[in-house]
Amino acid sequence: MRQKFHVKKGDHVVVTTGSHKGKKGEITSIIKETHRVIVKGVNVVKRHMRPTPANPNGVLEKELSIHISNVSHFDAEKKAASKVGRKVDAKGKKVRFLKKSGKELG
Repeated sequence: MRQKFHVKKGDHVVVTTGSHKGKKGEITSIIKETHRVIVKGVNVVKRHMRPTPANPNGVLEKELSIHISNVSHFDAEKKAASKVGRKVDAKGKKVRFLKKSGKELG
């Protein structure tokens, strides 16, 4: 059976636990096998490599993954983390919405 997650690529989330608690960002990718997500601007590390013409500095910055349970949707109206609900709209289409403000997610 296919695993369902509470977040999707492109969702704006806030980190709820860990050393990056409180940081906000957008999900760039989801690793379904290990239940992890990569959030833009969160858990950034430096990778030192041999300098090349494409990378003359030799230092790359990249985001590492964090567990999916450590993120929650960010509600911009209430400026807080929010849970996600699912409902059927007037057209009969399933939509996700933020429970704190009732705003629908795209």
